[in-house]
Amino acid sequence: MSDSVFSLPVRVYIEDTDAGGIVYYVNYLKFMERSRTEFLRQYGYDKPAILDGGQLLVVHRAEVDYKRSARLDDLLQVTTEIESLARTNVLFRQNIFRGNELLCAGLIRIACVSPATMKPCAMPLTMREKLAETIETDKS
Repeated sequence: MSDSVFSLPVRVYIEDTDAGGIVYYVNYLKFMERSRTEFLRQYGYDKPAILDGGQLLVVHRAEVDYKRSARLDDLLQVTTEIESLARTNVLFRQNIFRGNELLCAGLIRIACVSPATMKPCAMPLTMREKLAETIETDKS
């Protein structure tokens, strides 16, 4: 795994499972949200700091492939990396593994919007620059 790939361990609890004892499909998106949040936090951008800066980060698009099921008490690794970065949005590539087995793969586009208008706005330049470094590090 490259330095630009963030990994968050997630344990599956009973609250995450459905009546069949497997992780309910929407919970994979919750696991991905946690990993994206911690990925941004490591660069100094937690949710309150972003809001204090006059922006919101919202999910614009989610594309998810479910490959295998996770079960109660599984220890998962949720990986997050930046696939591409634009002035008003960022595309995250996220994968969920149990050991080396890929369970779920997602591409999640996050848009930067103004809280007042809910319309796209430019991501803070310092934030874009820090996030761009993760892409450049991976490609060098």
